[in-house]
Amino acid sequence: MALPARRRDPLALILAAWSILLLASGCGGGQQPLDWQSNAAQALQSFQRHYFAGDTATAEAEFKAARSELASTGRADLVARAELVRCAVRAASLEFDDCPGFEALRYGARAEELAYADYLAGKGSYRSGNEPLSRLVNAAVQFRRGGIDPAGIGAAVEVASEQGWRRPLLAWLGVQEKRASDAGDSETAARIRRRIELISG
Repeated sequence: MALPARRRDPLALILAAWSILLLASGCGGGQQPLDWQSNAAQALQSFQRHYFAGDTATAEAEFKAARSELASTGRADLVARAELVRCAVRAASLEFDDCPGFEALRYGARAEELAYADYLAGKGSYRSGNEPLSRLVNAAVQFRRGGIDPAGIGAAVEVASEQGWRRPLLAWLGVQEKRASDAGDSETAARIRRRIELISG
C-alpha cells in the first residue's frame, strides 16, 4: 500500500487520517506504513464513520484505539492532530466544545494545528478544501460565528445528505427547520420535519 502524495490543502492535512501517515513517515516514496500508522489511520476513519452514523459508543472506542496507537510514539503533535480530527468531526455535527483533548496537548502542537484549533473555535481564518468533511466543517465554523446564510445551511444539508451522514444531517436539518419556523414558513418547516422523521425512523 503506497502512500499518496502530500496534499497541499492544510485543512485536508488536518482532517484526513492519511495525513498522520504522511506526517509520521516523511512521505517516503512507496514506503509501507508501520503497523501503528495503519492502525491509527483505520481507527480514525472508523471513528468518523461511526460517529456520523450516530453510533457514539463505537466511535469513541475507535478514537480511543487511534489515540493509543499515536500515543505509543510519544509524539504530542500526532496525538494533538488526532484530537483536532475528533473536534472537527463533532463540529461538523454542530457539537461544539473547547476541544479539551487538544488543549491538553497544545504544548506539543505545530503552528498548523494551533491555527486550525483557532479556526474551529471561530477565531481567525483557514483555507478549507473541497472535500465533503472540509466543506461541512467550514459551514459549521460559519454557523458558530453567526455568519451563515440560508444558502450555506442548505449546502451543508446537501453535503451531509449526499454522504449519508445521519448525525450531521439531522443537526443541519434541525437548524433549517428552526429558521423556517422562526420565519413563519410553516409549510417548509413541516416538510423538513417529515424529512427528519424519515431519517430518525
